[in-house]
Amino acid sequence: MNTLPADSAPLVDAVDAVAYTVPTDTPEADGTLAWDSTTLVVVRVRSGASTGLGYTYGAPAAVRVVEDLLAGSVTGLRAWDPPGANEAMRRAVRNAGLPGLVAGAVSAVDIALWDLKARLLELPLADLLGVSTPHVPVYGSGGFTTYAAEQQDRQLRDWVDGLGIPRVKIKVGESWGRCERHDRERVTAARTSIGEAAELYVDANGAYTRKQAIRLAPCLDDEGVTWFEEPVSSDDLTGLALIRAAVSPDIAAGEYGCTPAYFHAMIASDAVDCLQADATRCGGITGWLRAAALAEAAGLQISAHCAPHVHGPVATAAPNLRHVEWFHDHVRIEQQLFDGALSPEGGTIRPGRSGRPGLGLELREEAAERYRVRR
Repeated sequence: MNTLPADSAPLVDAVDAVAYTVPTDTPEADGTLAWDSTTLVVVRVRSGASTGLGYTYGAPAAVRVVEDLLAGSVTGLRAWDPPGANEAMRRAVRNAGLPGLVAGAVSAVDIALWDLKARLLELPLADLLGVSTPHVPVYGSGGFTTYAAEQQDRQLRDWVDGLGIPRVKIKVGESWGRCERHDRERVTAARTSIGEAAELYVDANGAYTRKQAIRLAPCLDDEGVTWFEEPVSSDDLTGLALIRAAVSPDIAAGEYGCTPAYFHAMIASDAVDCLQADATRCGGITGWLRAAALAEAAGLQISAHCAPHVHGPVATAAPNLRHVEWFHDHVRIEQQLFDGALSPEGGTIRPGRSGRPGLGLELREEAAERYRVRR
């Protein structure tokens, strides 16, 4: 293991980013958005002969944010100090504005910095952060509103019967909540697909009105749904709190948060039963750990949104972890483009057990090159 005196700490030498746009296997949609491709923005942070890798999902323009706004703010800093670099990046983007695209870029650099630190120390990132939850539960996530009945059934059965994942989620709120009857039919079909033993979740992506979400609750109860994600917009904290008080399933939201203040406001509003946070949006690993601590202080669990191979190692450090989202799009991309992908067989992943340093991932350059976004 590398051990260096404090006065010779390794420094960040360079930062770069590349975007890859990967087509979906079929057209996809949720309650409020449709898409046929997903963009992965990969960041590399170099110190001497070592390179840390991080990434976010978003738009190719995040590459320019990394190169023009962030690289200069972290180059020359100590590689031991990702939280310090995180603060430097947040200050650097003050006038550009943090939420959304910029927050994703900050997050990708932060993840790469933590990966770099773990690689310099020759440790799996899970061991560097410290393990509280060695077996990280996952839930299968997909069930897009564009899926035909047969496709939804096949995907759910593959997770539950094929991989032994005992919890799954489908999208509802089709066409901004205009297809409520079809939503009900798909929830009923999902329960038939997975049987009575598995947990069933739904995600409206903010498509419903407050009254719609409450009106749907008896159907959800009939099918044993225990997780109702973003029944209304995550910006509608009052609405989330009202729905939370009126329905049986746990209300979850928080995936768009990018600051501790955002998560604090959501918690203080009694808006959720389980807080969600996305390390590729909320300031990376530094930001995710802060969100988890806020949730723990409020007596809430935290769930990691998407990007499962980033969240696996950091999720192990959270004693109040509920689970990590095994999201179809991101799983497919991460398994295709990275060596070191994890297996969810049995419903859990075990980050760091391979002994690979850092996140345990290596980009397959030849596989990724065909999807590279040219500027």
